[in-house]
Amino acid sequence: MDTTHDLGLDTLRRLLGEQRAGAVVERFAALSPTFEREAIAVVFGRTWSRGGIDIRTRALLSIGILAAQGRQGALRIVFEIARNNGVTEDEIVEALLQVGIYAGYPAALDALATLETTREKPSAS
Repeated sequence: MDTTHDLGLDTLRRLLGEQRAGAVVERFAALSPTFEREAIAVVFGRTWSRGGIDIRTRALLSIGILAAQGRQGALRIVFEIARNNGVTEDEIVEALLQVGIYAGYPAALDALATLETTREKPSAS
């Protein structure tokens, strides 16, 4: 990797898959190419790529923090990362129970509603 941005792109692709990562990067770049480069470099190149704790733990921590802050858009992405890395729905709900205790039940309920919108819909047979 030549840059932290490159490492961030590689990490994001590993966490979300090529197609979904591309859509996230495209959305950020449409808002601001400068912001996209910095956000991908810092969030995924410097933080999600670190050792120290595994991706499952990092995802659950991020879910709690983002839910407490009411960051529903970012939560959608992290719910996907969590699921892609083996976090179960029950574990996500447990994390959101902690949010209810420490950040308030309205924050946890908003996050649960967002979680519901990210569930895969069963295909019609």
